[in-house]
Amino acid sequence: MKKLFFLFILLISTTFTYSQEDTTVKGVVINASEGIPLESVNIVNLNQVKGTITNARGEFEIKAKATDTLHFSYLGFKSIKVRVTNDWIKFGSSTIQLTELAFALEEVVINEFKLTGFLEVDIKQVPINTNYRYNISGLQTGYEAGGSSTNAVTRVLGAVFNPADFLYSMFGKQPNEMRKLKQMKQDDEIRTLLANRFDREMLTALLQVDRADLDEIIRQCNYSKNFIQTANDLQILDAISECYEEYKVLSRSKNKGRL
Repeated sequence: MKKLFFLFILLISTTFTYSQEDTTVKGVVINASEGIPLESVNIVNLNQVKGTITNARGEFEIKAKATDTLHFSYLGFKSIKVRVTNDWIKFGSSTIQLTELAFALEEVVINEFKLTGFLEVDIKQVPINTNYRYNISGLQTGYEAGGSSTNAVTRVLGAVFNPADFLYSMFGKQPNEMRKLKQMKQDDEIRTLLANRFDREMLTALLQVDRADLDEIIRQCNYSKNFIQTANDLQILDAISECYEEYKVLSRSKNKGRL
């Protein structure tokens, strides 16, 4: 009798877990002031690290369960976070309203080159982007550096003997956030969304860090200021992930050396 009871409990819990994992929510995203649907709004489930975008009618469907948080972002509109409820899952579609941002355009300064007409002289005035990466034997990837990094080699060697401790201090006590990194790298939809973004907003929301800490992580991983300023969000994600993997390799090597 006890065996049958435990079998029944196991069956119920398995069915409940399965149903929880496979629930989805639907909705429509509209412009709050005009009431028109918004196409290509970025939507990310921050808990399950799943992403999608709205179609031409502003509609979306995304995998989610109760208490998950969805992050909605769209260029020129204020991003919002929405908590998934049991009622939303049970009763179907929901309407999400995004509010337009009011912002002033920053002044753009164009530097004028004084050309002489002599190619050999004029070519020296054109700034050259010399970003590149140093490869270190035994590591999966290398370290990016550039013309502005006068001590690039020293920084690379320093990274070998002093790995990315700042990265570990940020995420070492938060293993769930590091698991998110792996999930983000494996989800094609998330990678597509990040490849078209440069604002770091989705990354900071997913990793639960602010913009300053995110930039500091990349800097401590020996990436140049130019890379930090110009890389898209996907490149930043890959840089953080590579840095952490290298940190683990170096940490294991150090621990073996102490044995």
